[in-house]
Amino acid sequence: MRTGGFVLAACAAMFLAGTAAAAGDAVRGAKLHEDCLGCHGTELYVPPRAKVKKVSALKKEVEKWNDRMNPKFTKQEVEDLVAYLNVNFYKFP
Repeated sequence: MRTGGFVLAACAAMFLAGTAAAAGDAVRGAKLHEDCLGCHGTELYVPPRAKVKKVSALKKEVEKWNDRMNPKFTKQEVEDLVAYLNVNFYKFP
């Protein structure tokens, strides 16, 4: 019985790790961020100009401004950019 519980816990941990990793890659996001710097600097990400208070709002902002990109970032690139911004500036849990 103990072994079954361990296997279940291990499978759950692998599933959660896989989904978290698939969300965004901050290293890829760093390269994508260079496109953003054509219009603004990083001053938007720090107080007092930073208005975003949680990661879901950060993603909405990236998606909103993505409409002005040509070509637009893919869904995965948006995730990568959000990961980069969060790791390097916002630091939301």
